[in-house]
Amino acid sequence: MTNRAKVAFIGTGGTISSVGRDSLDLIDYTATGQRLEAGAILDRVPEARAVADLVAVPFRTVTSPGIGFSEWRELVGLCERLAGEHPDLAGIVIGHGTATLEETAYALGLTLTVDLPVVLVGAQRPISALSGDAGMNLVAAIRTAAAPASRGRGVLVVLNDEIQAAREVTKTSVARLQTFRTPDFGILGQVDGAAVHYYRRPERRHAPGTPFDIRALAALPRVDVSYAYADADGTAVRAFAAAGARGLVSAGLAPGMTPPAEADALAQAVAAGIVVVQSTRAGSGVVPVTTRLAERGILSADNLTPQKARILLALALTVTREPGAIAEIFATY
Repeated sequence: MTNRAKVAFIGTGGTISSVGRDSLDLIDYTATGQRLEAGAILDRVPEARAVADLVAVPFRTVTSPGIGFSEWRELVGLCERLAGEHPDLAGIVIGHGTATLEETAYALGLTLTVDLPVVLVGAQRPISALSGDAGMNLVAAIRTAAAPASRGRGVLVVLNDEIQAAREVTKTSVARLQTFRTPDFGILGQVDGAAVHYYRRPERRHAPGTPFDIRALAALPRVDVSYAYADADGTAVRAFAAAGARGLVSAGLAPGMTPPAEADALAQAVAAGIVVVQSTRAGSGVVPVTTRLAERGILSADNLTPQKARILLALALTVTREPGAIAEIFATY
């Protein structure tokens, strides 16, 4: 008999699952095409089984640029199934590549139906690397998922012994181990050995209990991101509109501005019935609802990065097209 917590580990691929040519292959390891399923990852990190009773769940073995809406929908259903099959499940860990980890985390944080801690974990170095981070990140994520204090905090991201909120965290470096940061607010807590310490809670609403049910959706409404830069003339905005975009996120110049021709194109998109949300390429800070934005019918992304504003706008468009209601969603989630 054991009183250890039961944690499910879902493997989706990514660097945490990757095997390079040798222990010094830290950069070009994807060229081998070798990625381990969930059970093989756990076999490679036997210490993980020492901290919890683990259920290995194969899912994908892909790099994270290949993960999007269809995988999010499947993961929502898989988490729901696991919770039903294992009533004693304490939490779920999802191994994921770091490139889109923050997007999957936020999408699941808005759409999951289970009231369990769900923790996304990745690695900056492959599991085969000398001084790699995959093993310790995995152990820390399992400990976090198993901790009773993790309940009710939404989807969590754990790397480098730090616990971050899915809504707030972003990848900030190509190769450094401390790449995942929360610029405005900092970490939620830390994993120090066997101890999981929390110091704050996310304030914005999160799953379960949101209005965003993607389980039966074939696809999300098309929402694109237009990146602002000096002399941007609206060509991308018009192309996205022609492609059928129902929503647009402007990754604007801080604090939420665009060059004049780009601003005119965005205003034309609003007039054509496309919902436009103003974010910023700055990486942190709230886009203020200025007179200029209000007069053009453009909404604020609050402090969401463009890639996360895109997810929330797409989900919002599944329940409403009314700008005031969408503005309220951005103020709530």
